[in-house]
Amino acid sequence: MGKQSDDATAPRTDWDAAAASFDDEPDHGLRDPDVRRAWSGRLRDWLPGRPSDVLDLGCGTGSLSLLAAEQGHRVTGVDSSPAMVGLARAKLAGRDAAFLVGDAAVPPVGEERFDVVLVRHVLWTLPVPARVLRHWVGLLRPEGRLVLVEGVWGTVSPVGIAADRLTGLLAPLASHVRVERLSGDPLLWGKAVDDERYVVVARV
Repeated sequence: MGKQSDDATAPRTDWDAAAASFDDEPDHGLRDPDVRRAWSGRLRDWLPGRPSDVLDLGCGTGSLSLLAAEQGHRVTGVDSSPAMVGLARAKLAGRDAAFLVGDAAVPPVGEERFDVVLVRHVLWTLPVPARVLRHWVGLLRPEGRLVLVEGVWGTVSPVGIAADRLTGLLAPLASHVRVERLSGDPLLWGKAVDDERYVVVARV
């Protein structure tokens, strides 16, 4: 998923150039039926049971957006890469979904408010995560929720955001914060992983 950052620790990636092969990764394209089913089941647990308005930030090619739309939700996706957004629009053609080119940290949604802000592997790349989280909470309707899939990758020079740090940042913003560890489910990633991967579901 396209990411924008001024943080020196975050990787510089040409997301437009990466768009064509982005879905080749099992957890990006969700092409394997088992991987797709694993993400669909998790998403069903994390999202509301009723049709809701979901803002998918750093949506990439729209794979999670598609799963949410298939579950009856109305989706707005935002990504910094026009190429990614073009692929997402094609993937969700004919569905109740809209995609915008913009910065995930400050998405161009105007006064619109959402029931869910869904973000996967984006927050750790953004400068000043605490400020970004405050802005995202401001995009939610009363009793809305953040669904943040994050992790820490690598052993020599690890990058990412640890669950303990993220829950600490959310403590003053959310009434209930739940952490679900994801590293132990290889179906989500198309392989076994031994780094820290998790989701935080925070209700405000």
